[in-house]
Amino acid sequence: MSRMILADTKIAPKALEVIRRFYPEVVKEVSAAVANDPIVVVGMAHNPFVKRVRKALVQAGLSFTYLEYGNYFSKWKHRLAIKLWSGWPTFPQVFVQGRLVGGCTDVEKALAAGELQALLGQKRV
Repeated sequence: MSRMILADTKIAPKALEVIRRFYPEVVKEVSAAVANDPIVVVGMAHNPFVKRVRKALVQAGLSFTYLEYGNYFSKWKHRLAIKLWSGWPTFPQVFVQGRLVGGCTDVEKALAAGELQALLGQKRV
């Protein structure tokens, strides 16, 4: 079953235009990185889970692209645009081979199980 999302036909045209214009440059930057780079971590400064997932990826010997959008006091609208695009409610947001894997705990579990390495076409070390 796919996740529920409000269909464009259920949104008034003017409201739909506001949604489409909500920080499109941020969404374009993130979606381009996700399309082009094997691992992308989208995060924010001062978030301990962002730091933890980056450390876990480094310890696993995996390189990644990191995109940072503000902190708890800045760029919240940029992060909201990313959340609206991905459907994921928190940061970090980690993408592997174009697929949203989830947040910190999800990535740690995937690394431990060898699932993340499998998505990358690597053997578990």
